[in-house]
Amino acid sequence: MLGIETEALIFLYAGLSGITVTAVYGILVLLRRLIPHKGWIISLEDFIFWLCVSVYLFHRMYRTTYGAIRWFFLLGAGAGSLTAFLFIWLAKKIWTKHKKHLEKYKKNR
Repeated sequence: MLGIETEALIFLYAGLSGITVTAVYGILVLLRRLIPHKGWIISLEDFIFWLCVSVYLFHRMYRTTYGAIRWFFLLGAGAGSLTAFLFIWLAKKIWTKHKKHLEKYKKNR
């Protein structure tokens, strides 16, 4: 039986894993915007990405919970991914607002 401290640490590691997955996917999306891709290449990239993500998350789960599927690992990975997504969304909102103010400032000069 795992103690609450161990479960909390596993939850933290799982959250960091979720953040990592979301950040890497964000980079992949950014590269797609910088370099236009055809539809089948995007599908292939997504397939390879999710294949790598499944191996990565299995490896993290195996190392932290010794191969057992624990609800707090899955919850932690989801919470970390959601946290990273919300951070990216908030950064986009702030950047858009800041960009509009910069454009107004440039026009008034």
